[in-house]
Amino acid sequence: MKLKFVVPKPELTDGEDKAQRPWRRLGMKLSAPAAVGVLLALALLALIHLPPPPDHSPLPLPALSPPGPPWEVADPLSGGQACRERLPVPLTRSRRDQPPGRGRRRRRGVERETPLWLSEDDLQKMQLLASGQVVSKTRIPAHGQVMRVGLQLVGDAKGNVLPASPEKDCQDGRCGLIKRPGDLYEVLAFHLDRVLGLNRSLPAVARRFTSHLLPYSYTDGSLRPIIWWAPDLQHLEDANNDQNSCALGWLQYQDMLQPHRLTLVAGDAPCSRIPHGEWSRLALFDFLLQVHDRLDRYCCGFQPDPSEPCMEEMLHEKCRNPEELVLVHILVRRSAPSRLVFIDNAGRPQHPEEKLNFRLLQGIDSFPAAAVATLRSGRLQSLLLESLRMDRELWESQGGAKGLIPLLQTIDRRARILLRYIQEHNLTVFEDLPC
Repeated sequence: MKLKFVVPKPELTDGEDKAQRPWRRLGMKLSAPAAVGVLLALALLALIHLPPPPDHSPLPLPALSPPGPPWEVADPLSGGQACRERLPVPLTRSRRDQPPGRGRRRRRGVERETPLWLSEDDLQKMQLLASGQVVSKTRIPAHGQVMRVGLQLVGDAKGNVLPASPEKDCQDGRCGLIKRPGDLYEVLAFHLDRVLGLNRSLPAVARRFTSHLLPYSYTDGSLRPIIWWAPDLQHLEDANNDQNSCALGWLQYQDMLQPHRLTLVAGDAPCSRIPHGEWSRLALFDFLLQVHDRLDRYCCGFQPDPSEPCMEEMLHEKCRNPEELVLVHILVRRSAPSRLVFIDNAGRPQHPEEKLNFRLLQGIDSFPAAAVATLRSGRLQSLLLESLRMDRELWESQGGAKGLIPLLQTIDRRARILLRYIQEHNLTVFEDLPC
């Protein structure tokens, strides 16, 4: 007789029965805690295989400081108003030392590539100055060996029509100012202005003239600079002060530069529209070139040699009385009264470093960021060489890069001195907003 053992089934509570009921179909018996654990594991596995939810993550925040200062876009010769300026920022902020936005472009119909800092307007005016036929001439009173000439390009629609008068032709922007051979440095100054992104000087090229309309001293084979003649430069009606758009003394100028002061000069509308940033550009430019005629024509910022014009004309003696000191060649265009125009930029290439004129920087507390970035990049010489190659006459006359390097090294050393000055005086830089 076989014995049969019967194991009684335990009674289950409602909760236990519900937890184990699915597993009974599989012949499995689990305790309530184990069943709960298995269910949790299956739930997690299901979540893992669900499709990802839509991405609602926030966009990345913009950088606190831009990677580099933007270049000015405005064409200084187009007559547009000056760009607004951002508040100064400390020079010690994190910045790239490389100048921004560098590159080259190929001109339409021209094989040679041109630097981007030379605008199409610059290139057109340079071509007019370098290749235009002289069709008229006018002496500039009280300016010695300086002559204004009307120019026409071969194949121009006006090529067969002589101008009714030089004045009328110059109103069309088709004139240039031929200067002395000793002023050839103005061509370098123009390229320096463009490389630094200041865009305040007028186009200039070097040229030899052969026109029968010109005196022999202009056609003897010597290389002279010719500067584009801006037809709407604003001059004072005062015959003794016609090289200014506004009459401005040194003390007034220094008062204008004070922080948080409006640039107002009583009864002088043109000067009141010139913002602080324009004086900063002028001071930086003049210091690199050591141009004294605008901000320090009396040579008060250094001990001049007896041969200096400020000594020969007895101007240096006026340094004892600041009230007698005035600024010269402070010019704007009627089409852009808030932008300075830099003229007579020959400067002093041989001015010794121990006599650098720091008075040109007096009162300036900030400088344009784009220009400072270029000075800090260490590429100033190479950029200038790239730009100067566009002027074939100047390039060949100076012996190419080999002949120009000593001159560019002088500018580069002054740039390093200026950067040290900015750092030692804890000065700031400002950036221009897009126009």
